[in-house]
Amino acid sequence: MPPPDPAALRRALLAWYDAQARDLPWRAGPKAGVRTDPYRVWLSEVMLQQTTVPHATPYFLAFTRRWPSVGALAAEDDGAVMGAWAGLGYYARARNLLACARAVAADHGGVFPDTETGLLALPGVGAYTAAAVAAIAFDRPANVVDGNVERVMARLHAVETPLPGAKPELKALAARLVTADRPGDWAQALMDLGAVICRPKAPLCERCPVSKSCAAYAGGGPETYPRRLAKAERPRRFGTAYVLVRDGQVALVRRPAKGLLGGMLALPTGDWVAVDAPPVVADWRPAGEVEHVFTHFALTLRVMKAQGGDFEGAIWTPVEAAGEGLPSVFLKALRQGLNALL
Repeated sequence: MPPPDPAALRRALLAWYDAQARDLPWRAGPKAGVRTDPYRVWLSEVMLQQTTVPHATPYFLAFTRRWPSVGALAAEDDGAVMGAWAGLGYYARARNLLACARAVAADHGGVFPDTETGLLALPGVGAYTAAAVAAIAFDRPANVVDGNVERVMARLHAVETPLPGAKPELKALAARLVTADRPGDWAQALMDLGAVICRPKAPLCERCPVSKSCAAYAGGGPETYPRRLAKAERPRRFGTAYVLVRDGQVALVRRPAKGLLGGMLALPTGDWVAVDAPPVVADWRPAGEVEHVFTHFALTLRVMKAQGGDFEGAIWTPVEAAGEGLPSVFLKALRQGLNALL
């Protein structure tokens, strides 16, 4: 079929967005002349990387209640922000979040730059986030391409090149549809289409406002796009986490600032590549295992438990509060160890 007419496609999709836009807490919605606070756009985009709207929403609400402005976030202690981020994963994002907030506060008077170029100069802000903030917060004609948009482009044009190799082609196809007319609404309309209608599995083509322009729909099997190479199996690593309880408190540690889960509270553990030595001498006993999957590897974590003992440098935390601020992998291990101690 011939390529879709950009003007007709834009009209159809924006009309659908005007009627069906998702009600999200970081959004102003499709209202003429109303722009979303750049701080809220930036914060939501950072949180939504590698997670879903339902999972990110309570974190966004908690952050904006506690830190209603970029200046308030910039002034906060690292540990408090890292603790509030726990459970969102990809913890380097939290460190970059603080670095960016502090740069905006210190170097820009608490006001976000209003261009892609200016936003890209901020620490931790990549091409996608800069484009999203420029379009949604400042109505700049930026090409905002996330996984949802890639999927929509792959289906509209029946792109046969598999991901990730298709990314430049998909971005170029998306760029053809960007204009100076309602660029923020256009970016969000594409995102909503991918999230609600053009879903990864079981796309709702009969409800799609642009199905008449879709080559994959015309050819059958739109759910097979975008094409993908077979995924390599994740390597597996093994390690040990230690649950030490004394007088109703659990021994926690702060991980080094750099590296996996950097700066986060954690249970004592080793490097997950060799036999881990216990952090202190105690009557350590096995308490089972937990499984966790990171982006690049799967982890089997043996849990050891003990009561009593001295642990110089530990952060002793009441048992009932010990799970607050822990990354998911250590929360699993903590629960496993505490259950074994009961």
